[in-house]
Amino acid sequence: MSGNRDIEALIDMMARLPGLGPRSARRAVLHMIRKRELLLTPLADLLHHVAATVRECETCGNLGTDRICDICQSPKRTTDEICVVEDVADLWAMERSNVFRGRYHVLGGTLSALDAIGPDDLRIPDLIARVAAEGVTEVILALNATVDGQTTAHYIADQLEGQVRLTSLAQGVPIGGELDYLDDGTISAALRARKEL
Repeated sequence: MSGNRDIEALIDMMARLPGLGPRSARRAVLHMIRKRELLLTPLADLLHHVAATVRECETCGNLGTDRICDICQSPKRTTDEICVVEDVADLWAMERSNVFRGRYHVLGGTLSALDAIGPDDLRIPDLIARVAAEGVTEVILALNATVDGQTTAHYIADQLEGQVRLTSLAQGVPIGGELDYLDDGTISAALRARKEL
């Protein structure tokens, strides 16, 4: 029965992934087992390879296989703008838009008094050092519109005040959004950030 314990352990591990509950994990594991040669074995090999080779970029905190990620190494990127994001998923979301051509800085979270996360627990000191060393002229604070995200943005703005131009992403009504479906905070932010036609 150890085989069943191994399968259950795999299901339990898969259920810990975001977006997968126990039922979805069970279906995924059963599907992979049925397609062992096509899915399970290559996935296991790839997971082992990624675990052994992927690391954080020493400059920005992105993920890659080199000491310095492709974005930081790219000569096509402008060096005078840094977009500050909370985590790698946010960086990837910004990249999907294919609009920003500068460089990034991943904080690794946000300040949180409740969780005892202070500036030194994040990559904020690294950001301040980068701004001074790299001749950065603008820092774009692309942090989530949560209390912790905004607290972090204000802290960084205080630390960099007078050194660079500080901007943040616009907040408000999304393209295609209907007012009836938006929360009060989004409507309030959109009204405050209104522009002339």
